[in-house]
Amino acid sequence: MSDSENKKALVHPNGGDLLVALMEALDVDTAFGVVSVHNMPLVDAVSRELRFVPVRHEAAAVNAADAYSRVSGKVGIALTSTGTGAGNAAGSMIEALAAGARVLHLTGQIETPHLGLGKGFIHETKDQAGMLEAVSKAAFSVTSTDDAADVLRLAVEAILSVPSGPASVEWPIDLQYAVHEIKPFELNGLPTPAAAADDLDRAAALIASAERPLLWLGGGAVGCRTEIEQLVDITRAGVLTSNSGRGVLDEGDGSCIGNFTTSPAVRSLLAEADLLVSVGTHFRSNETGDYDLVLPDQIVQIDVDAAAIGRTYPAAVGVVGDARDVVEALCDRLPDRTGTDATWTTQVSAARRLAREGLSDGIGWQASICDAVRTAFPRRSVIARDVTIPSSTWGNRLLAMNDSSVNVFPHGGGIGQGLAMGIGAAVARPDVPTLALIGDGGLAVHLGEVATLAQEQPWLVVLLYNDGGYGVLRNTQDVFVGERSGVDLATPDFSLLARAYGIHHVRVGSLDDIEEALAGAIGVRGPAIVEVDVDAFGPMPRPFTPPVKIPGAV
Repeated sequence: MSDSENKKALVHPNGGDLLVALMEALDVDTAFGVVSVHNMPLVDAVSRELRFVPVRHEAAAVNAADAYSRVSGKVGIALTSTGTGAGNAAGSMIEALAAGARVLHLTGQIETPHLGLGKGFIHETKDQAGMLEAVSKAAFSVTSTDDAADVLRLAVEAILSVPSGPASVEWPIDLQYAVHEIKPFELNGLPTPAAAADDLDRAAALIASAERPLLWLGGGAVGCRTEIEQLVDITRAGVLTSNSGRGVLDEGDGSCIGNFTTSPAVRSLLAEADLLVSVGTHFRSNETGDYDLVLPDQIVQIDVDAAAIGRTYPAAVGVVGDARDVVEALCDRLPDRTGTDATWTTQVSAARRLAREGLSDGIGWQASICDAVRTAFPRRSVIARDVTIPSSTWGNRLLAMNDSSVNVFPHGGGIGQGLAMGIGAAVARPDVPTLALIGDGGLAVHLGEVATLAQEQPWLVVLLYNDGGYGVLRNTQDVFVGERSGVDLATPDFSLLARAYGIHHVRVGSLDDIEEALAGAIGVRGPAIVEVDVDAFGPMPRPFTPPVKIPGAV
């Protein structure tokens, strides 16, 4: 008998073993978290039987689990402590909620005899369940060993039911340690709403009669490539995407304009279009110019969430249902070719070209780094992006992607989540290098995760843009305020930091060096940092400012 088997034989099955059984039923081999006196049974069992990745901050645990889920298509598992630990995770749970990410957040709770008494028990917090409910799609509490398995099952069902989203479970530590009967989990498939035949008929009629159609693909279209390709073939529609819809179609496809909805060329195209079919698109503020974007009068909106229909733009026809089923049903109702204007594809191609050329001209030298990244990294490599200037300019638009699983970024727009997302993505897809595109300001939020890089050794290249602060906000203040505050930050010597952790590091200040630097970093087959000295490259032709309104600004 091995040491691990002998150790397990001496300990009765507890809540940690129940969690392992759940993870095995979900075919999930990794959990991310921070160990605590209020979650040790869970951490011990996962470490013994599967893999536990000890990150340095609870928010990073959720971000890593979130990215692991997006890349693998499985449920991501995050383990945190009670009270402060659960509170630390809240911001990243908000991101998972915004993204509809399939994350199971398991947090501890104080011993049941002391719950709710306000005695100041260590790690105790007021209404932890209420806090978790506010940042989760659903929140649950384990109240006995008898209900623990059912609570975990209900949490997973909430995560996977449509529209998907994260769930939290608080689990008192005495109940974690208690004896559990471990039985295999039976996780049944969950039904999705079936689209109404009348809605499908009306939508098909509008599509068939359109002469200048456009599609707008959002996150709800992920996993529907075959059906979307068939619809594009029938309609010869141009294809726009939100940020989260990138990679649903190969962005090298000539019909795919991509995430350029607010560019002048695409605004002109929208003005010419006579129909927009949106698939799983929620028309977020940053992708519609704070809802000022003018869309065609006729909109067919497809979404699995009935509340999304007409919420932002009025829909001529709303179809509630799973995107794959709905698009397939529409294709069955359409002729082999619709009456699209013969010149429409030419207009779509022109808008695609002009949008890309306009962005390339505006970002100057950054376009060459974008090209170098695309050349260096395999198409299966995940591109995990924090909120930073290169992400908001070329990373979210110009860097071509051919699969939605490589597209990882903070939907909610919160800075500082990129490195942990990169770690989770690299763990989920270890056979190719992952890229984390991060700024020095974002890295500072969770600088401790550099230690996780050193410890876990994922095949992750950090492309670190160092401009000495918050460049996006600095540009905004320069343009709209006239003076700077809070944006210029002290940053470490990243070469010394990398050396302290034994991580490969190279600094580049010239386009002549970038390709060699990326190739060398990928060749490490472990963690590496390529630092871009932004001051050495100089300003972009058009300084980037975020698409938000500043009251009183001209």
